[in-house]
Amino acid sequence: MFALVDGNNFYVSCERVFNPHLIDRPVVVLSNNDGCAVARSEEAKALGIKMGVPWFQVQALARKHGVIALSSNYTLYADMSNRMMTVLGQFAPQEIYSIDESFLHFS
Repeated sequence: MFALVDGNNFYVSCERVFNPHLIDRPVVVLSNNDGCAVARSEEAKALGIKMGVPWFQVQALARKHGVIALSSNYTLYADMSNRMMTVLGQFAPQEIYSIDESFLHFS
């Protein structure tokens, strides 16, 4: 039996660990040079902000609804991923699939 573990809105979730005032607010994490949305909170998704949309195209919507835009912090996300994978590895052998996904093998 296998289990797939996937971190919800992983980059946003990582940011919220260290900035709790972001919880329950619309948050978008932007790509390098703040070009495009690479992660969105559920609140931002509900506003219709799509993955990969260029930030300049949704800035008016973001201002209207108080969306918080953050520059990506890949060092933070890698560290949090390592922590998550270490914990998961304590439960079962795993195959890490991506920065926020792992398959656990339960036999």
